[in-house]
Amino acid sequence: MKIMGQVTRILRSAWRITRLGLVLLGAGFMLGGAAVPPGGLPAQVRARTREIAFDFSAWTAEAAFAKLSGWALSMERFLAPQTGPALVLETLEQIRLVRQLQTELLLIVSDPAVEDPQAAAGPVRQSLGDAQARLDALTPLAESVLQAQLTDILADAGLDFMGQVIPPTLFRTTDVPMSLVISPRERIERSFDVSLHAGLSAEVMAALEDQIFADLDQASLVVPVGGIGIYPTMVMQSTNIVWLTEVIAHEWVHNFLTLRPLGINYGTSETLRTINETTATLAGVELGLMILEKYYPEHVPPEVHLAQTDALPPRPEPEPDPDAFDFRAEMRITRVEVDRLLAEGQIEEAEHYMEARRQLFWQHGFPIRKINQAYFAFYGAYNDGPGGGAAGEDPVGPAVVAYRERFDHLSDFLRSIAWVNSFEDLMALLTA
Repeated sequence: MKIMGQVTRILRSAWRITRLGLVLLGAGFMLGGAAVPPGGLPAQVRARTREIAFDFSAWTAEAAFAKLSGWALSMERFLAPQTGPALVLETLEQIRLVRQLQTELLLIVSDPAVEDPQAAAGPVRQSLGDAQARLDALTPLAESVLQAQLTDILADAGLDFMGQVIPPTLFRTTDVPMSLVISPRERIERSFDVSLHAGLSAEVMAALEDQIFADLDQASLVVPVGGIGIYPTMVMQSTNIVWLTEVIAHEWVHNFLTLRPLGINYGTSETLRTINETTATLAGVELGLMILEKYYPEHVPPEVHLAQTDALPPRPEPEPDPDAFDFRAEMRITRVEVDRLLAEGQIEEAEHYMEARRQLFWQHGFPIRKINQAYFAFYGAYNDGPGGGAAGEDPVGPAVVAYRERFDHLSDFLRSIAWVNSFEDLMALLTA
C-alpha cells in the first residue's frame, strides 16, 4: 500500500507538470487549424469577412491564462459539497438578473413617454453595474465548480486514464462567435466556415450572405452556435442548468475525440463530421443528465423521472393530432425534396422551393431567417433524433444511434467509435 501511495503521488505530480503543456498544446492545435491556403474560395470569403472575423488567438491566450490561474488555485476544492451547486445556481440567477436589468434599461431609454430618459435610467443603470460586477465575481468560480463536477462524472463513467480525465474539462462562458457556413449551390455540403463576431445584426448577416451569393455563387448562412470545442472550450452564457451541463459535456466530447481518428478527421468529410456531431450530442445528453442527477437532482427533467420510476404505471401515449404541424417531419420532407431537385440539376427550382417552405414554417410559428443549402449543411449534421429532420434520409446519424445502443456503458461506446475513419467502418462495426 505504501508503494502504491508513492506511485500515485508521483503520477499526480507528473500530471500537474504536464497539464500546462496540455492546455498550450490544445491552443496550438486550434491556432494551427485556423490556417488557410493563400488563394481560392476560402481566401475570397475571408477577404469579405476580415472586419467582422473573430480573433481566436487573442481569446484563447486570455482564456488559457485565466484558466491556468484558476486551475492552480483550485478554489472549488475548498467549498463544502453542498456549496458548489448552490453557487452555480446563484450564478445562473445572477445572469437572469443582469438580462432583466438590461431589458429594463433599454425600455426606459426607448420610451417616448419618458421626459428625461437618462435621469430615469440612472437607478437601473446603477443596479445593472452592481449586478454585472457580482456576476463577474461569481462566474470564474462557478465555471471551476462545473469543471470539477464534469470531471467527477467522467471518472464515474470510466472516461478517465489512471485517475485523470484527459483532456481536462476546461471551459469558459463567453459570447460565442457566430459561424458563417459555406455550401456549393449545386449540392448540400459544408465546404468550410468562418467564425464571426457574436451578436451581428440581421441586416449585416443578410448583406454578407447576399454578397457571397452574388460575387462567389455560393450559398451561405450565418448561424448561432452554443459552444465551440477549441481549448479551453467556449460555451454560451445561459440561465438553463439543463442546457449548460449538456453543452459543456458535448464540447468536452469533441476535445476527447480530437485526440483520436474520428476527431482528427472531423473536417475531411461530411460523413465524419456527422458521426462526430451525433456522437457528441448523444454523449453530451447522457453526461449532462448524470451531472444533474448527482448535483442538481431538483433540475432533472420531469420526463426523465417518469421514465426511471418503475413503480408508476406507464402512461398511455397521447393520440397524435393530425392537424398539428410536425417541424421535424416537415423539415425532413423539405430536405428530401431539395436533395432530389439538386441531384437533377434544378438549382434555382430547389432554391425557390426552400424559400416557399421557409414561409410555411414561419406561418406555423417557426421564424427561420433563411433556408438554403448552407442551412442543411449545418443543421443536417446533428442527426440524433427520430425522423431525420434537416438531415433528411441521411443514414449516418441513425447508424451512430444504433451503434450506441450496442453498449451498456458510454465509455465503451466512445472509445470504440473514436477510431472510426469512415461510414464503412461504422457499418462494419454495426454488422459485426
